Amino acid sequence: MTRRDRGRSLPTTNGRVVDEVIQTDAALNPGNSGGVLADHAGRMVGVNTAVAGVGVGLAVPINATTREIIEALITGGKVRRAWLGIAGAEIRLAPALVSKIGSATGFQVTGVSPASPAALAGLRAGDVVVTLDHRPVVTVTAVQKLMVEGAIDREIEITVWRNGALVDVIAIPRELKD
Repeated sequence: MTRRDRGRSLPTTNGRVVDEVIQTDAALNPGNSGGVLADHAGRMVGVNTAVAGVGVGLAVPINATTREIIEALITGGKVRRAWLGIAGAEIRLAPALVSKIGSATGFQVTGVSPASPAALAGLRAGDVVVTLDHRPVVTVTAVQKLMVEGAIDREIEITVWRNGALVDVIAIPRELKD
C-alpha cells in the first residue's frame, strides 16, 4: 500500500461521508465487506467496506475511531451515536473570522431540525460552528467525529459565529436513531 492509496472519501447512502478510506486493488465481492485488509507483513490495516469499481475496493483504516467501534461492538453489540439535529457545509471563512479562529474553513449550519437538541439550544441556519465541546470545528467530519456515545445526554458547549460575534450555547445531544 502506498501513501496515494489513502485519504479517499466514501459517501454513504444516508448522506454521511467516511473520510480517510484506503483504496485497494484487493478483490472485493458482495458479501466480504467487513473482512480484513492486510498489508504485506500480514498486519490488519483496514476493514473492507465497498467495491468502488472493477478491481478497486475501499477499506476503512484501523485507527482510534475504528478501535472504539470494534470495542463497542464487542462489549455492547452495537455502536451508539449522538445526534444534534443540524445539517451543514464546509465554507471558506471571511478574513475577520479567520483572524479570530485561525482557520480558513468552517462548518456553517444550513439547517436545524425542529425540536432537535440544536433547536432547543438556539442554533440557527447561518451560524458558523467554531468549537464543539471546546474542540475546534472546521469541517463536517469534525462534527461527526465528536458525535460519539460519550456525548449522548451530556451538556455540550457550542461556540458559533453569528452576526459578527461569538455566541456560546449549550446543547444536549440525543442518541441517533435509524
